Amino acid sequence: MHQNDAQDAILTFENVSRMFGAVRAVNNVSFDLKRGEILTLLGPSGCGKTTTLRMSIGLERLSGGRVSYEGKLVDSPADRIFVEPEKRGMGMVFQSYAIWPHMSVLENVAYPLRYRRVPKAEANRRVLETLELVGLKGYENRRGTQLSGGQMQRVAVARGLIANPSVLLMDEPFSNLDARLREQMRAELKRLQRRIGISILFVTHDQSEALALSDRIAVMKEGRVEQIGPPAQLYAEPSTPAVRDFLGRSILMPARIAGANGATIDVSVADGQVFNVAGPIRTSSRAADEKCLVSVRPESIIVEPSGTSATDTANSLNAVIRTLLFMGESFEADIELPGGHMALLRLSPAYDWREGQAVRLTLPPNKLQLWDRSATDSHSE
Repeated sequence: MHQNDAQDAILTFENVSRMFGAVRAVNNVSFDLKRGEILTLLGPSGCGKTTTLRMSIGLERLSGGRVSYEGKLVDSPADRIFVEPEKRGMGMVFQSYAIWPHMSVLENVAYPLRYRRVPKAEANRRVLETLELVGLKGYENRRGTQLSGGQMQRVAVARGLIANPSVLLMDEPFSNLDARLREQMRAELKRLQRRIGISILFVTHDQSEALALSDRIAVMKEGRVEQIGPPAQLYAEPSTPAVRDFLGRSILMPARIAGANGATIDVSVADGQVFNVAGPIRTSSRAADEKCLVSVRPESIIVEPSGTSATDTANSLNAVIRTLLFMGESFEADIELPGGHMALLRLSPAYDWREGQAVRLTLPPNKLQLWDRSATDSHSE
């Protein structure tokens, strides 16, 4: 880590592992949460993201490695250092919200201050300020049973913020909300975070949520961090198949290497069409005739009716629309590629599409990536 990065980091994981018996739930994880950023741990269930979050605050102990918070070690088995959760001064929002139904909103939010023995008048003043911050002004006397899901989520955020922590930890906080409310709440959270400048370590399995919210994303798989970086970078240039396949959809086509062409590589796909690949090259070998996979994001593919003059270009192939669904602002089409492979694409309403129609697909060279054939088991020769 560079010195400037170290100074900018508020929470640092160094080679952290967590064992549950013989199971290594978190395996040699290193990252830093920077001041004023939202860093999301993204991955499928069981990948270790929630365990990593819980180790940040001390609800799980490290089996190895070090965690530092605001420049001080808070957990290091080798150094026999462990700072209790309540002494770390972090805020946390649980997936279940943990709202006590018999308490008022004010009492729920004030609970961390009561634990710290803040005088009642001061605590009430801070609660009212925080409720206004999260859009719940006037709700302080409501009971937990009188709140909607979105209101309970705001109460949980307010309680996480009430002690003015430097870091807020959030574990799948929107998973219990319906789709529209999830979109609304994540927009509110981002506005709130920008307004108060707090650092957030966020956990989710929802890729769209991670892309929308995060300054950086750490994609996790089987206890390891596969790749970490800004959302646009991870989406456009995934460094592993796990990141490519979890963060958005990709069209994969079996191919063989035809030869190098300067800094790019030419490949031959199923119908003998030669494609130029100018995006990241992830293959272990660039030898001629080597098996490989070409990947492209669906939205990068230009689809036009066959015979359109603009389609007489390189990096194009013929295909056929097999099914067509009208989605309002676009069409969703299942398109058969050469070799029988299917691709689900969205089509512009600028053309009159029909099932059985021959189309021409153009794949821009800089949007293509090359992978080893072993980078997926979803295609055979």
